[in-house]
Amino acid sequence: MTNQEIVALYPKIFSPLWKRSPLKIFFSLLVFSYLIFSIKYFNISVTELLNGLGKMKPILLSMITWNDFLSWNFNSILVGILQTLAMAFLGTFAASFISIPLGLLASRQVTKINLFRFIIRRILDFIRGVDILIWALIFVRAFGLGPLSGVLAIFVADTGTLSKLYSEAADNSDNKQIEGLVSSGSTKLSTIRFGLIPQVVPIFISQSLYFFESNSRSAVILGIVGAGGIGLQLSERMKAQYWDQAFFIIIIILIMVALIDKLSRFLREKLIND
Repeated sequence: MTNQEIVALYPKIFSPLWKRSPLKIFFSLLVFSYLIFSIKYFNISVTELLNGLGKMKPILLSMITWNDFLSWNFNSILVGILQTLAMAFLGTFAASFISIPLGLLASRQVTKINLFRFIIRRILDFIRGVDILIWALIFVRAFGLGPLSGVLAIFVADTGTLSKLYSEAADNSDNKQIEGLVSSGSTKLSTIRFGLIPQVVPIFISQSLYFFESNSRSAVILGIVGAGGIGLQLSERMKAQYWDQAFFIIIIILIMVALIDKLSRFLREKLIND
């Protein structure tokens, strides 16, 4: 078979690129143009990056030069760590607790009325659509500085997400157990209790453990906006330019997150294996 015959058999493959996929060319040029525009708009240049790195040098040196280590206020750091863990635990626990009925009501396995289920899901979408930092700023304004604002921010933000995950877990549950109970004459409540709940509880616990792990990191950021915890301690030291103490707190945060990650992973694997 000659080259001409091959080209005749597959004309689209051997046609010019701009003829084969003009839309791809257009969108590629559009993305490239937007990339160039963004770089120009934010004045990103090698000179600016080098100047910024030069200004970071004394900060980095201050971080690794620990002055008067024994005189640091370790009590406030310890209290901040405990507050952060308590914020993550209380917020996650409260969100998990309230998300169980909300998630079940948003599931088609429990709620057969489409309009009612639609309203619940849209409310959960609204709650989930507002970022946790926005909730933190709202509660700091309402309740003042402190861990309570952080707990409420985690609680509200996680309620929207966990409720959605719980409802999806219920939707994807095995119908055979539920249909067997219905056919035997079980009530709606008994069907949910003995047919649906045993299937989804391990998934609920696993997802809550993962969110606790994630919230232990989020609680640090919430502290920076005034919601208490170790994040507030870190923010105060950075404002005062105590970079050595700030770096020490960052190390403590990394250790805390790593330990929680290990514990959460162990508990999830234990739960799944059992």
